[in-house]
Amino acid sequence: MKRWLPISSVWLLAVSVPVAGVVDELATGGGFPTSAGWLVFVLAFVSVGALIVSQRPRHPIGWILLLAGVSSVLVGFIGSVAERLDRLGMDELVLAAGWFSTWGWLPVWLPPTFGLLLFPTGRLPSRRWRPVAWLAVGGFLALLVRAAFAPGPMEDAGLDNPFGIDVGIDVWTPLTAVGTAAMLAAVAGSVVSLVIRFRAARAVERQQLKWLMYAGMLLAAGLCTLAGLETAVEDTGPFSELIPSTALATVPVATGIAILRHRLFDIDLVVNRTLVYGGVTVSLGTAYVGIVLLLQVVLRPMTEESGPAVAASTLAVAALFRPARSRIQAAVDRRFFRRKYDAARTSAAFGARLRNELDVEALGNDLQAVVHDTVQPVHVTLWLRDRNDSRTPDA
Repeated sequence: MKRWLPISSVWLLAVSVPVAGVVDELATGGGFPTSAGWLVFVLAFVSVGALIVSQRPRHPIGWILLLAGVSSVLVGFIGSVAERLDRLGMDELVLAAGWFSTWGWLPVWLPPTFGLLLFPTGRLPSRRWRPVAWLAVGGFLALLVRAAFAPGPMEDAGLDNPFGIDVGIDVWTPLTAVGTAAMLAAVAGSVVSLVIRFRAARAVERQQLKWLMYAGMLLAAGLCTLAGLETAVEDTGPFSELIPSTALATVPVATGIAILRHRLFDIDLVVNRTLVYGGVTVSLGTAYVGIVLLLQVVLRPMTEESGPAVAASTLAVAALFRPARSRIQAAVDRRFFRRKYDAARTSAAFGARLRNELDVEALGNDLQAVVHDTVQPVHVTLWLRDRNDSRTPDA
């Protein structure tokens, strides 16, 4: 209970800021709130981080997620306060708020570096990965020093840095380049560490890594969707922030499931259903658009309305749903879940032989072979009851 009080207070304060922003936008009648993406980001990182910290306070990833979410809230909150202070003429407070906003966002670099490097155990894979950790630390400090003490106008504030240090030569541009390159290299090294962990992982740790990889797949799909939407539509509006924020929110959610081990071993089923129904949605959507366009061309001499084409296309897609789902399910199992696919085929073949085979010894050998291929036990023993002796079975 003592641990929950401060964590719940931090969570409540952090979430209340973007919620207030969304409510304010809805109240002013400005349409879909542009801060909805920010709310999704904060909810995911702060909620999962607070939950991990409350359950496993010694696990660093919980603190990393919590810090990334809270820093985003602080930057947004102080930025909105600075706008009101500027109207009141409080230049000194506006200057301090702008200075904090230039470097307060930097903790968002922690999840893609230390978050990946320490996942899921909270420790480095081995001592060989210490250079990657030090590279992340060095890059973070370089960007922090540059943002906090570079002279001249501050980013997003338009005011001169009150703590800027002029050393006579331009050391800040090279420092920015070095810090950015170090952070990007640390991110790449952290991703490589996950791949190596997965190859060496067993049982529980492998399932934990699968959850994070699944979130990475959703994140990539979200970014691809946004790229396609921006190509097709000139102005995507608030969805340009909402789509990547929602996709990014799957990463802390998957991280929380993996670390707290809640429904950990459902990942294979989740991935299977995502691939199947995602493939069904894309294929049937494409078929629907194609059939509508084709029928409009065919029916144009008879009718100017598109209603018959839409109705016929809907019926055709509805009829295609079951066979399309079956074919896509078989393709997914064959490509990504080969062991399950081979086990199903072996069981089906054994069922067909069972209807025609009369030799008990041959059936016993076939049954042992099927069990060995599908279940893969260490040892297989078949017990058959003797018809003339109902007391004890014979091995």
